[in-house]
Order: sequence, then C-alpha cells, then structure tokens
Amino acid sequence: MMRGLRPIALLCALSLAAAPAFAEHAGASQTTATGKVASHANMSTKARGKALLAFQRDLVSVLAPRADPLPLLGAALLARPLIDPPKTSGFHSLIDRAVQAAGADAAIGAAINWTRLADCDPKADACPNTSALDQLVLQAPNNAAVWMLKLGTDAHNLKHEAAREDLSRAAAAKLYDDYAGISLQALAGAVGVLPPPAGTLDPNHAAGAAGVQVLLVYGLASAQPQPGLRVVAQLCENAGDDASIKADCLTLGKTLEWGSSPLARSLGLHLREILADDPAQREDARRARVNLVWQVQNFALLSARAQGDASLAQHLLVLARHGGTEMSVLLAALRDANIPTDAPADWKPPHQAG
Repeated sequence: MMRGLRPIALLCALSLAAAPAFAEHAGASQTTATGKVASHANMSTKARGKALLAFQRDLVSVLAPRADPLPLLGAALLARPLIDPPKTSGFHSLIDRAVQAAGADAAIGAAINWTRLADCDPKADACPNTSALDQLVLQAPNNAAVWMLKLGTDAHNLKHEAAREDLSRAAAAKLYDDYAGISLQALAGAVGVLPPPAGTLDPNHAAGAAGVQVLLVYGLASAQPQPGLRVVAQLCENAGDDASIKADCLTLGKTLEWGSSPLARSLGLHLREILADDPAQREDARRARVNLVWQVQNFALLSARAQGDASLAQHLLVLARHGGTEMSVLLAALRDANIPTDAPADWKPPHQAG
C-alpha cells in the first residue's frame, strides 16, 4: 500500500540516524582520493545530524514551559525521537501535560490522544496506549480511524467478534481523520521559536533555515501512529460470501475515499475496486488510485525540491501552519505549484511502468 507523505519521514530518518552510521562505515573502508572526499562528505552529514538533534533538544527546552496544548503537542513530537531527554521534557511528560492542558478543543484533544497512542512499550506488546485509545473512543466516536485502530488491536488480541463490531462502527462513522494535519500545524509553530543554528544548514542546498524547518515538520508529522489499514484490507478482501461484511467494507470505503490521508484514500479506492459490483465503478476507482499515486509522487518531488528553494520551503511551512489535513496540504501544495492533480492519460505508476 502507498506510503502517503511517508517519503519525507524516510528523508528525516536518513538525516538523523542512518547517515551517521553510514559515515562511520565509509570512513573505515575508503582509501582512495575519491573515497577521502566521500568520507569527508559523510563526516559533514554526521555532524549535521548531530546538530539537528541538538536543535530539536533546544526547541523542546524552549517549548516545555508552555501551558497551552498545541505548543506542548509540538514539543512532544519533537521530543519523541530523542534519546534520554530530561524527565520533565521527554515525550511521556510532554504528551501527558498536553492532554491535561486547559483550553484544548475536541479536535486538538483527540489529536493529542492520537499521538499519545505511541506512549507505550512495544517490547512488552503494550502498544497502542490503551488509555489513549479508550479516550479516543469517547472523544471521536464518529471517526472511522478510531474504530479501525480498535479493530487492529482487537484482531491482534484474537477478539474476533469485537473486531467485527469495530468494522461496523467504522462503517457507520461520518469521517476518517488520523490527525496528521494538526500534528503538522503544531510542529510548524514549534520549529519557529528558535532560528536553526548554522550547523543544521545543508551547504549543498539553498533553502537555508526554511529547509531545516520543512525537514523537521514534515518528517516528524509523518511518523505518527497509523490505524489498522492492513487488517481492514485483509478482513474485507476475505469477506467471501458474507454480504454483511462486504456491505460494511463498501460503506467504509466511501468514507475512506474522502479521508484525511493518502493511505486512507488508497484503501478506500482499493475496496471499491475489488468489491463493487458495477464494472464502471471498479474502473473509476482504479483510475482514481492512479491519480492518487501521481499526487503523492509529485508532492514528494516538490518537497525534495523545497530543500533547494527557500520560497517553496516557506510556502510549505505556511500551508502546514494553516492546519487542515494531510490531503488538503498535499493538494494545496500541488495546485499552488501549478501541478495538475490528475495524472496524464498515458501515465502509469512506477511499479506498472517497468
């Protein structure tokens, strides 16, 4: 299944984690003149990765004393990847304070609990955070994403009857929102409280401070909890002759087609493509999925281009600060860059083009 805006998460991960390990390996193995140049470049990348992590720590330190929920959510998202942060400014402490912060409206409160799903111990098979999930069921009963998340948990725990009920509740929900848009908004506000230090800037790209901010905002917002999309797909694909499951899957699919993320839309279109009785509906869903792949691919290219274009990077930050959803940000970015949202008639996704 498509990864939505997740290529940005990979870019962030390479900058903050993979590059230092690669640099150490390359420095030990390359002895030619070309190798020395490559080793020097890798050492620079490693130094920049350390500077980015130090910048995240500084941002968290400035944001941690805040009392309002959105800055605390931004601080928690910035703190989550950090190793051994101070107890009072670690992910657990900050996301708990965000939950308790006065003035959080329903959407922000649900978004905070969605992020709190990751406050758990995967080694103890204790994910997602059950307290956060229980709160989401109360806060957002009309959000299909919540019931899909619960479906995945119940299926994992072999509670098959409960999982079937979760599917029905997801089908009856009015919308799908995984709150990535609010996370983008929180992070876009958070990264602006301090200017990025010189060591965080990439000398090979011209976007400067805005490029660093885009890297952090879109990278960290992408690494958010995801509902049980794969479990739902498997349940629906294996519906067989069960008309009630097929009906729930088709109803849920319609909601997902208008969902907040490319991942959700992809699944919704997939369900229509495999379950609809009308061949014309199946073909329409197939074509819509091609357009979705086109949109995601072009947004990824646009985001990569922003590292060398300060004006574009600033615009992506403005879109994130305005809020909305992952899909609304993506589509607005494409329209503003005069990139059509429909693929050319002869265009094929990379895996089909060979």
